[in-house]
Amino acid sequence: MEENDKIKELMDKRSQAKLGGGQKRIDSQHKKGKLTARERIDMLVDEGSFEEFDMFVTHTCTDFGLEKEHYMGDGVVTGYGTIDGRLVYIFSQDFTVFGGSLSEAYAMKICKVLDKAMKVGAPVIGINDSGGARIQEGVKSLGGYAEIFQRNILASGLVPQISAIFGPCAGGAVYSPALTDFTIMTRKNSYMFVTGPKVVKTVTGEIVTEDELGGATVHGTKSGVTHFIAEDEEEGIMLIRKLLSYLPQNNLEDPPIQPCTDPIDRLDDELNKMVPENPNKPYDVKDIILSVVDYSEFMEVQRHYAPNIVTGFARFNGISVGIVANQPNYLAGVLDINASRKAARFVRFCDAFNIPLVTFVDVPGFLPGTAQEYGGIILHGAKLLFAYGEATVPKVTIVLRKAYGGAYDVMSSKHLRGDINYAWPTAEIAVMGPKGAIEVLYQKKLAEIEDPAEKEAFIRKQEDDYKVKFANPYNAARYGYIDDIIEPRNTRFRVIRALQSLSTKKDLNPPKKHCNIPL
Repeated sequence: MEENDKIKELMDKRSQAKLGGGQKRIDSQHKKGKLTARERIDMLVDEGSFEEFDMFVTHTCTDFGLEKEHYMGDGVVTGYGTIDGRLVYIFSQDFTVFGGSLSEAYAMKICKVLDKAMKVGAPVIGINDSGGARIQEGVKSLGGYAEIFQRNILASGLVPQISAIFGPCAGGAVYSPALTDFTIMTRKNSYMFVTGPKVVKTVTGEIVTEDELGGATVHGTKSGVTHFIAEDEEEGIMLIRKLLSYLPQNNLEDPPIQPCTDPIDRLDDELNKMVPENPNKPYDVKDIILSVVDYSEFMEVQRHYAPNIVTGFARFNGISVGIVANQPNYLAGVLDINASRKAARFVRFCDAFNIPLVTFVDVPGFLPGTAQEYGGIILHGAKLLFAYGEATVPKVTIVLRKAYGGAYDVMSSKHLRGDINYAWPTAEIAVMGPKGAIEVLYQKKLAEIEDPAEKEAFIRKQEDDYKVKFANPYNAARYGYIDDIIEPRNTRFRVIRALQSLSTKKDLNPPKKHCNIPL
């Protein structure tokens, strides 16, 4: 064979590999409104930057007629490229080859991506579109999944891992995205579940559709499994690119600092009127966040899940930060099981990747009731407490209004190594609200007063006295628990100065194998 023939053979094989399961199946993928594995990669990375490896890998199965059917690449496209000039490793599952089902060879390709990413310290993006394990390969396929899981675990906290679910993801396959840092689903074609509708019907008698069981809306609102819901794949890919802009390449680097022309001393007089005088009146904490961050840009994480707490990424003078904020607009901003889990995971991610935390506090306490207690609010609330106490990144806290009871402690208080803790003049830091406190403190006295008008007058007077003593930030400031009481319109400037002062902060936890976070 002459040299030209060899090059032609290489080109032919490359062309064949790029067709995946063939043109007919590619057309079928497009008809469903889905892109192919390679189209997704091309849209995700900088133009011309993708370098593929293992294009010529094929499966080794000799059972059930599979020995007669081989496709180069075996159903997953792997390699590396750049996003905004920064290195990323990628695997993209190809539904046109055996429905994207996972074989031993396919799994080893994904493992290679994860191993290389850990070695060089670069993020991993996995695009999932697979029918699950390749049944014909039996236990080898299951072993392949476990090999991937093991690497997801080792890479956790080492390099950022992002999973895009752009098709089915079922059975054991769901655990790889679950082990990663962020999951993105699309509204129309994505679903994730451990057991599908047919098995559910057989075992429990429950009749449910794929979408009702594990669609993007279900996982975005009820389970919290997914962090972002995109309308389509294109939006999902843009979300990945945007998310990476806030993150460092690995746990040994700081997040990228972007040039900023938004003035650090920009004042917003509206902030002085943002918190209502009536302590029971709600307001939208996102209005405060958008007012103080660079260019009013805030990338919210898990927007539709546990909306009583807000989490997401923003920048202060170009510095990437993670924001956690109680949301008075929903359940009065109370902490419950879901909010505690959501915020704890986010805080731990930021701490793992050197992203400073800015916390806005307006919390009346933990949600009472049997449903919460039986569901383990004690353990789940302790997760958030643990996450803040364990975190060694710079922590800046602003108490906007209520900070009552144990919830005050949990929300990045000075006692959990909060670095700089500010309060607005509207802050109320106390064991409980005036009404509850008076009922406890004057229980005996109130029982003795028979006249309702006299009782009402007594309660009002005691509540007013309590407000003067406790429903303000000055008592906490007196003990140094609050570093300064700031004018709301000056919040942006004070947070930026705080973050600048903390840029060289060093904080160490005692040496140990690992902690035992309450789960």
